[in-house]
Amino acid sequence: MENISSSNEVINPIDNLPKKSSFKKISTFFVVCLIVFISLFYFLFISAPINFPVDKIVNIEEGASLRQISRDFKIDKIIRSRIAFEFFVIVYGGEKHIVLGDYLFDKKLAVFDIARMVSSGEHNLAPVKVTIPEGFTIADIADIFSSNLSYFKKDKFLVEAKNKEGYLFPDTYFFFTDSNEEDVLKYMSNNFNKKTADIFSEVLSMGKSKSDILVMASIIEKEAKGDADREIISGILWNRISKGMPLQVDAAPDTYKTRGLPEGPICNPGLEAIESAVYPKNSSYLYYLHDKNGIIHYAKTFEEHKQNKFKYLR
Repeated sequence: MENISSSNEVINPIDNLPKKSSFKKISTFFVVCLIVFISLFYFLFISAPINFPVDKIVNIEEGASLRQISRDFKIDKIIRSRIAFEFFVIVYGGEKHIVLGDYLFDKKLAVFDIARMVSSGEHNLAPVKVTIPEGFTIADIADIFSSNLSYFKKDKFLVEAKNKEGYLFPDTYFFFTDSNEEDVLKYMSNNFNKKTADIFSEVLSMGKSKSDILVMASIIEKEAKGDADREIISGILWNRISKGMPLQVDAAPDTYKTRGLPEGPICNPGLEAIESAVYPKNSSYLYYLHDKNGIIHYAKTFEEHKQNKFKYLR
């Protein structure tokens, strides 16, 4: 038989194995290199330093630039890379969008988490609870906050709150640990406006001034011992004013010398005292006194008042 050569050669699949195996090795090597690179990049630039200061409170002061903050964070072992930190801060809110104050880092955090915190003002600190009772003066309020807030400047507060007596609402407040006297004035004043808005809109329609109501309310806050007493005392004091009699209240000694209301509030009254000043209870009483136990006794005439003094204050 004659051999006939075919132009179509049969290719053995095994011949391609070296090429495929080489490609697979290259791919595997590339993937491994990529994983190693990402891991090294994360470790060197993104992850928290090994000696990260857990439970450290860090303060970002007013006027600090992004570069200053990144430098301080690097020195304090809070971040590994200043470049990475500054990059994420800019991504989250811009170079100048950093919220000042104290920050608590209670666990190790990646650089992007820290950048997010300082960009959004996530202080991670429990707020400080401060309660201001009704009838506290500005000086009393200054003492309370100076003992609760480290950044609160008592002397500065007393100067800035000089004309705010009566207009700082007594209430329970929650402040950040880095809150200062300006924050206190702002929130207490805003709270006053919010809580008294409705009642003072009625006062104006009644023909009384906001100032007079607050002065009277501050006296009532100091003189009364309960809801019923507030309304009766309010009626007595307004009645004495209408009759041209001096108020003669112990809480405001000047009222023994001059007629009418004091020039300004003597304390910061609560809402109940303000409402009592607006809605006094009419009665035939013109006098009252506190006995040794603080109980109030009323009198219609000066003779009855003298008898009460003899009976309860001997």
